[in-house]
Amino acid sequence: MHTAAHTDALARFGHALSDSTRTRILLSLNQEPGYPAELADRLGVSRQILSNHLACLRGCGLVIAVPEGRRARYELADPRIGHALDDLMGLVLAVDPDCVCPGTDGRPCGCGCE
Repeated sequence: MHTAAHTDALARFGHALSDSTRTRILLSLNQEPGYPAELADRLGVSRQILSNHLACLRGCGLVIAVPEGRRARYELADPRIGHALDDLMGLVLAVDPDCVCPGTDGRPCGCGCE
């Protein structure tokens, strides 16, 4: 049985993954917790952009900020998120590299997603 809470959680996870910067943040935090300044440098984005994306990920319930004195360390909110990311990465590796979904160049790819 699927509840509205299940549907909402999956929608939030999908929203988080729909942006490449948020996806990179989640994958980085899946490897190890991190501090905003270090994450921004590692990902090659400004601290303001990173801050905006972290706020979104916190709002979606996917990451948490752990206070450490004057700083905050970010980590995945639940270890199962990391397992889900690992599972999804396995699926991504099986995707047809020639598939072009709408939005990347506007043409349908034929994979049924249009």
